[in-house]
Amino acid sequence: MLLAIDIGNTESKLGVFEDERLVATWRISSDLHRTSDEYAVLILDLLHHGAVDPTGIKGVALCSSVPPLNQIFEELSRAYFGAEPLVVGAGVKTGMRILYDNPREVGADRITDAVAAYRLYGGPVIVVDLGTATVFDAVSKEGDYLGGAIAPGIVIAAEALFQRTSKLNRVEMVGPKHAIGKNTTHAIQSGIMYGYAGLVEGVVQRFQEEMGGGAKVVATGGLAVVVAKETRVFDVVNTELTLQGLKYIYELNHSAPVAPRLAGAGEG
Repeated sequence: MLLAIDIGNTESKLGVFEDERLVATWRISSDLHRTSDEYAVLILDLLHHGAVDPTGIKGVALCSSVPPLNQIFEELSRAYFGAEPLVVGAGVKTGMRILYDNPREVGADRITDAVAAYRLYGGPVIVVDLGTATVFDAVSKEGDYLGGAIAPGIVIAAEALFQRTSKLNRVEMVGPKHAIGKNTTHAIQSGIMYGYAGLVEGVVQRFQEEMGGGAKVVATGGLAVVVAKETRVFDVVNTELTLQGLKYIYELNHSAPVAPRLAGAGEG
């Protein structure tokens, strides 16, 4: 079995693959103050409650948006699973050309999502990751990573609003029945949820125009299901996209060597 770990700024998502099947997933908070042993206790407990035998895990793959946590999870992998983890980053084969000015600047989670989206849905494809940040990534018909866009996430924007205004309180992240709010709660919900739905639609439209149209649009991330209720721009909602990408990249790097792909740009 393979343990896939997506380390995010707010939450980390874990998944266990048995052959091709994703048999269990969990979300835990990304806490810089936890040690590898503390994370191990938490993860082993989750495995137990998910009826997953830890001794059956033979590989670990991870991508991270929080570099200080990398070493902690690498230590955990070696000490508790006896596995040298595959960490998505420079030098790891992804099978995808990175057409970015500096390929090393692209976050590992963004490339992992792009790889999974292209493998699952073909190209051209646009990935919208709705998490701590709202991140857009574009992949060409040929499977090349073209670049993307980054905006503050919904939670970040909402927290800034609440912290900087004395009379506005936190609200549930759902869309109200009407765009014109009749009370402050509905007004905030309208501005946040419909505002972000409009942001997503606008950026996707610009991507489609630059890509020649016809790109599938895939939503992922912790808030993907919530935002998908307020817009029809998504063709697919796949909240397991990053974990699936980790599995593909792990398999690529543990398969028999293949002839290198000729490319004029950086390849991850």
